[in-house]
Amino acid sequence: MAEEMNSDVAGGAQSLTAKYFVDKEVSWLYFNERVLQETRDHSVPIIERIRLLGIVSNNLDEFFRVRVADVRRRILLEDAQNATQSVAAKLLRKLQRQIATLQENYNRTYNDLFNELKKNHIYFLTEEDLSDGQRRYLRKYFRESILPVLAPIMLDEGSRLPTLSEELVYLALKIDYNNKNPRNKPYAVLEVPTDKIPRFIQIPSKRSKRIKRLIMLDDVLRIGLDEIFTGLIDFQSISAYTIKLTRDAELTIGDGITQSLLDKMSFSLKGRHAAQPTRLMYERGMPKAMVAFFMKQLNLSDYDSVTPGEKYHNFKDFMSFPNLGPAYLEHKPLPAIACSAIDAEITTFDAVKKNDVFLHYPYQSFAYFTNFLREAALDSRVTEIRMSVYRVASESRVMNSLINAAQNGKAVHVIVELQARFDEKANIGWAQRLTESGVKVSFGIQGLKFHSKICLIKRVEEGTEVNYAVVGTGNFHEKTARVYTDFAVFTAKPEITREVEKVFEFSANSYRRFNFEHLLVSPINFRDQLRKKIDDEMVNARSGKTAWIFIKVNNLSDGELVDKLYEASRIGVKVKIIARSICSLVPNVPGVSENIEAISIVGRFLEHSRVYVFANDDNPSVYISSADMMTRNIDHRVEVSLPIYDEQIKRRIIDILRLQSNDNCRARMIDEAHSNAYVPRGNRRKVDSQIAIHEYITAAESGRGQQALKTLLDQRQTALI
Repeated sequence: MAEEMNSDVAGGAQSLTAKYFVDKEVSWLYFNERVLQETRDHSVPIIERIRLLGIVSNNLDEFFRVRVADVRRRILLEDAQNATQSVAAKLLRKLQRQIATLQENYNRTYNDLFNELKKNHIYFLTEEDLSDGQRRYLRKYFRESILPVLAPIMLDEGSRLPTLSEELVYLALKIDYNNKNPRNKPYAVLEVPTDKIPRFIQIPSKRSKRIKRLIMLDDVLRIGLDEIFTGLIDFQSISAYTIKLTRDAELTIGDGITQSLLDKMSFSLKGRHAAQPTRLMYERGMPKAMVAFFMKQLNLSDYDSVTPGEKYHNFKDFMSFPNLGPAYLEHKPLPAIACSAIDAEITTFDAVKKNDVFLHYPYQSFAYFTNFLREAALDSRVTEIRMSVYRVASESRVMNSLINAAQNGKAVHVIVELQARFDEKANIGWAQRLTESGVKVSFGIQGLKFHSKICLIKRVEEGTEVNYAVVGTGNFHEKTARVYTDFAVFTAKPEITREVEKVFEFSANSYRRFNFEHLLVSPINFRDQLRKKIDDEMVNARSGKTAWIFIKVNNLSDGELVDKLYEASRIGVKVKIIARSICSLVPNVPGVSENIEAISIVGRFLEHSRVYVFANDDNPSVYISSADMMTRNIDHRVEVSLPIYDEQIKRRIIDILRLQSNDNCRARMIDEAHSNAYVPRGNRRKVDSQIAIHEYITAAESGRGQQALKTLLDQRQTALI
């Protein structure tokens, strides 16, 4: 199982890692296959499975924008260095084969799902399926709602193709004329205006309210094509073929000393819109000469993906696919669980002053955090608020509370990460709004993305300044907090809040030396402390003591730490890994990783929380973290991992991990064969961990957590490792 090495294999990694290491790009594609696998699971409601199709498509778009674009740059670098064997080119060919298989499975699944929709009386029509009455209705809709926003661009060999947005899909038009005027332009490109018109258009039915009929905006455009050009050009026929473009998402930031970072980022974002394409998808059946024309116009090379596909592209719109049928065609919402510790007090400050408070999103409402900020903005005893922002909602109550706090005379300091990929434009806008409202805005440390999820509030109580902190695993983002699983801890422990304040000081004075006794902070001490804690478990294993490690992350691809885990496994340390997306480590290899087990959970929520647990001789050390086990997170970002000292919170986190460790409904095994096989249930109790966690937290908030855990698991499922 030897895979090509990539940039996440640290320089000091040993030969085992070189041999048993899966490229992060390859591993990520296997994750996307797991998401596609979920669309074929009939225990998932049909509308949710169609929305998952949109997620698979959106994921693949991002893969080309980021991962494939990076591999292309590595190829160009190797070419420039006259490398005798291009490792990156070999990897790209492998990725292209894997993507082709994924796309075939996707197309097959798409057809199956829409056939299944018909069984639920929801019909997706094409222009060939329409009755005369339906066609008349859609032509009227086209003239009144769509035609006014259309602006086709005529093209020939001498034309310059306008910059195509990767956010949209286009119709490439082939025009056959009645005359042979040399000025006739044989091609045109027409934007499918999904930013202005809904992608899914419902066709009214007079006969039956039960039957629902939908048609894609793309097809309505095809119906009305002749109306666009009639009377303007002498055409005989017009053929339409869908095309979709994906571009390199890397931003190039200039080094002009007279420019602020804000100005540089704004300028760079404009450049991304016209960045080099990395993929062109076109409708199968498009004439070869037409494909060649667009390849030439887009300056596509042999290293780029030019892929024939089906009639429809840009499936990310399916992420918001409407449910026109009964409620049971989508997931039944899980009610938000109350946080008894906060609800029992007048203010959040009162609750946190008594004990640390733990929240688990989306099972518990993010409104507890936004309400805490609202209280801080109004409380006359609050003097200062500091916060880091990586991604926030477009209409953010978090940001509005910070603005309100500044307007109420509080000292508010916000670190806005301008280089949060795909959120740069939104963050630039928020940075400007915050600054205009009196908030002190900074942009972190040059060369280090500020990815920490931390908030610090200073409050004067009986003449003494008291600090309150919130440390989490996910962004302060109302929208994603409804679908991403994340942990957050509210604390007033001086030893923790003092160090959270030091993280903010590090951002402003990175040249100074900072020591942390409690927090694990990248890039200061996180790598060293992880190594030390793995070493401690190896010492315990040699001494015959309890020794195990539990890791839950989105991605695991740091070569040095993979090798360290292999070393621990060989000594006898049991390792359990839950990795949502990338796992470069290969579990269960005899003599290498036979003591390592890895699974991935794909369910109704996106698993996003990061947790590191070490047995510590039967006194577990638990850390929640913003950091994945990736080189970029460990060495090139500011990340914060929080030790859990409150025994009740520690128990709750371990119980949650225990439920996930025993998932036999949504969990897949990560193995050498990349089989993505479901964890076998056998004769054990059925455990869908995301549903079970909701039941467990509901019970735990009323003091019945351990009783609920015994109900949810049988005796064979109680161990964490």
